Amino acid sequence: MSHPIIGITLDQENKKSYSVYPWYAARKNYASSVSDFGGTPIFLPHEINQIKKYSKIINGLIITGGAFDVNPNFYGEKINSSKVLLKEERTLFEYKLTELCIKENIPILAICGGEQLLNVVLGGSLFQDINDQISTDIEHEQKNPRNEGSHKIKIFENTKLYSIVNTNQMFVNSAHHQSVKKLGKDLIVNATCSDGVIEGIEHKSHKFCLGVQWHPEFLIDQGDKKIFSAFIKASSINV
Repeated sequence: MSHPIIGITLDQENKKSYSVYPWYAARKNYASSVSDFGGTPIFLPHEINQIKKYSKIINGLIITGGAFDVNPNFYGEKINSSKVLLKEERTLFEYKLTELCIKENIPILAICGGEQLLNVVLGGSLFQDINDQISTDIEHEQKNPRNEGSHKIKIFENTKLYSIVNTNQMFVNSAHHQSVKKLGKDLIVNATCSDGVIEGIEHKSHKFCLGVQWHPEFLIDQGDKKIFSAFIKASSINV
């Protein structure tokens, strides 16, 4: 198998913990999980005027998570929760890049906040805060370390996700306060939590367009490894 180039989106910060100037960041395991399964990871700065060039270079796209939210005006709502935190420049960049990758049929793995963005790009909406809008006993922002699982998810048969992991449940980590509300166009749900929160979505006709609400790059469950393997394999077809 060839080694596809996988573009990975970056977080952006203005906090002066690393530099007094704005800086980019990403956890190492986003890159290592790509390289461990045969891909070549590259990080993508938020240069909107470079998006078309990025799409010509990469064979697959990972939309990463982060401690921020998609501006509700993207799905026709006003902010209705004090817990909503915005990163406008990052969101606009990821929105435009995801739009183009969908159009160009470039494989996409959208992780946590990336899943939420994918849903919004395709016309869906979000619960702005799970605890405000959904009755649940599940801690979707788990207190234990992120490299540990915290709850099970149910995976639906006759979905791409099920065909990849070959099981109807996984044990996953959880680091989010928002989730998919109304599904975007051409998306289906492939996984849920016991409280009904949507944990996974996928495009009905795209070659590989998968959104997961957890962080499979920690490789906690055997299914996480299968997801990365399948994503890299799908991306290698573009090489």
